[in-house]
Amino acid sequence: MAVNTRPRSARTSVADPALRRLGFLLVRRRRLVLALALVGFVVAAVLAAGVVPRLSLSRFEAPGSESDRAQAELVERFGTGSPDMIFLVTAKSGTVDDPAVAAAGRELTARIGREEGVAEAASYWTRDRPATLRSGDGRHALVLVRIPGDADHVRAGVLPGLVPKVTVGDDLLQVRAGGGEEVFREAVPLARQDFVRAELVIFPLAFVLLWFYQRRVVAAVVPILAGVFAMVVGLALLGGALLFAEISTFALNLTLAMGLGLGIDYCLFVIQRFREETRRGAERASAVAGAVEHAGRTVLFSGVTVATSLVVLLALPFDFLRSFAYAGVAVVIGGLVAAVLVLPAVLATAGGAMVRKREEAERVAGFWHALALRVMRRPLLSGGAAMVMLLVLASPFLGLRFGVADDRILPPEASSRQTQDVIRRSFPAEETDAIQVISKSTAVGDISRYAASLSRLPGVAQVDSAAGSFAAGGRVGDGDPARFAGRGAWVSVVPSAEALADDPVRVVEAVRSVEPPFEALVGGYPAELADYRSSVVDRLPLVLALMLGMTFLVLFLMTRSVVIPIKATLMNVLSLGVMFGALVWIFQDGNLSSLLGFTPTGTLDASIPILMLCVAYGLSMDYEVFLLSRIKEEYDRTGDTERAVATGLQRSAPLITAAGGILALTFAAYATAQVSFVQMLGVGMAIAVLVDATVIRAVLVPSLMRLAGPLNWWPAGRASTSGR
Repeated sequence: MAVNTRPRSARTSVADPALRRLGFLLVRRRRLVLALALVGFVVAAVLAAGVVPRLSLSRFEAPGSESDRAQAELVERFGTGSPDMIFLVTAKSGTVDDPAVAAAGRELTARIGREEGVAEAASYWTRDRPATLRSGDGRHALVLVRIPGDADHVRAGVLPGLVPKVTVGDDLLQVRAGGGEEVFREAVPLARQDFVRAELVIFPLAFVLLWFYQRRVVAAVVPILAGVFAMVVGLALLGGALLFAEISTFALNLTLAMGLGLGIDYCLFVIQRFREETRRGAERASAVAGAVEHAGRTVLFSGVTVATSLVVLLALPFDFLRSFAYAGVAVVIGGLVAAVLVLPAVLATAGGAMVRKREEAERVAGFWHALALRVMRRPLLSGGAAMVMLLVLASPFLGLRFGVADDRILPPEASSRQTQDVIRRSFPAEETDAIQVISKSTAVGDISRYAASLSRLPGVAQVDSAAGSFAAGGRVGDGDPARFAGRGAWVSVVPSAEALADDPVRVVEAVRSVEPPFEALVGGYPAELADYRSSVVDRLPLVLALMLGMTFLVLFLMTRSVVIPIKATLMNVLSLGVMFGALVWIFQDGNLSSLLGFTPTGTLDASIPILMLCVAYGLSMDYEVFLLSRIKEEYDRTGDTERAVATGLQRSAPLITAAGGILALTFAAYATAQVSFVQMLGVGMAIAVLVDATVIRAVLVPSLMRLAGPLNWWPAGRASTSGR
């Protein structure tokens, strides 16, 4: 076996005397620390309870974009805007054109317009009966409602009172609510129900897994309590972020899932080191100090790595994604406090209950040690086979198509989803998703010719303007000229239902490609989604550069090596590729949709994959830090790279596998969620964690480190390495 050696004088310890002193201090002041932790937990719980109601209902908007400015111009100069709400009106007998039904429809429209918070209401019966607001069979018609204000005002302030009043119906009409605001209003309580149901499964299963790994009840309970501590502290810290930022309510799920997972991970690492120190004969105080000195340092580096991976989301100008940066940093802080400050005091007080009465001697050569040696004997074969397997699993990623989220994120039984299903199935177009083209000034040209040109575009069902309504290049009616009165001109381009289902962004691009007779802004819901998606994708290189650069720096500071951070980055990219391959294969292409109970749309919304990219990358680096810290410690002690890898894997792989299994379980529990966003996050993260904690760490790390040899430790170790 090839051996890498380095002179004893050149060895550098990874120990941290300051952390060792901290460990002894926590032992001496353990009662005070535990008392402060208990008081802090109670205070944090009170603060956390007040945070949840203050979380926001964010929209997919790109502030300052063309569509954002178009909407502002439409409201300011024309007193109108995109509808926020749809009411689907069904005639209980006959058609919506029957005189009695039409009269009831007009009265319903007027009544909705008088409701508090409603700025504008229009319907099939008040807009000269356009075909776009009537179903093909004549049984259904639409009422469009505009409700000004932010998402919190609309979804939490207006809709809870408006929807029950309107959907009561009468002898002639049945009324159902739909539209984007209603869809996401329904999604929030469902996501919270998903969390409660998942946690009811996670806690008992986590306890069982921890008991099998630790074989001590106290050692199984303490990490779970640490996870709860991290969750509560993380939520409380979000209260501070709410003073200067909006936090999406969907960040709650990430806070609770990551808080539990990281709290358990970090505590397991410290407890294992405490047990190792105890096996070597250290007294309890020294064992605690040793655990803080070595494991505490690793946990701190790991926490910084995870937080760094998430904080790059602040580079995106979207409150929805920024929310997860604040949530991620908050739970990392909670987990670090639990593992590095509170747990040592617990170990000093009750550490004996976490050590087996007949603690087995430390096994230097075991399964993982033998596996590492087998891999390193044939590194090209072992590493190459693992890499080929991962690339095959990642290959569906090549077919990734970004799209936009719609009502199909909800389960089929959700009322707004059912409303949208009827509209998608029965209406030739979706008026609520009209694209608006607004003149920037009062000078306008030939509106009639421009509207006719727009109506000839593929995917456009109708164009409405002050000059009339147009379809397929011809004028089909007078429309509602009063609707377009104001300073300047604007036209409404109504896409067909098929075009919206296929690719609404393509319709927006086609509209923007037609030369208008005036300097124009293009807005409307499809344009907002197009601008949002474009802004997210355009900033993706910046996010990736920041994430890779900052985590590279953290790993360099820990290992003093340039090669190891590069290698770690490449391996994490592989695990991310597998995760994205699974997302495309399952959620985009629809495989396993019947088993998981979601409706595939053929695309993935850009926001969730980018969020998962940052979370998964951080957690992958988390396990990389755990493993590298043990390898580096052994290398500093012996100067033998292969021995360091084998011993480091033997000492850390059981922990990484157990911690990875528990964290994967935490995320996998969300596979039963009712909201597909939450399902996607749970399934994707579970796959990424499992792949990273097994194939990546057990096969690729040993094979690549064996191939790199002395270069692993360049520049710090190369000059002082001799022999083989």
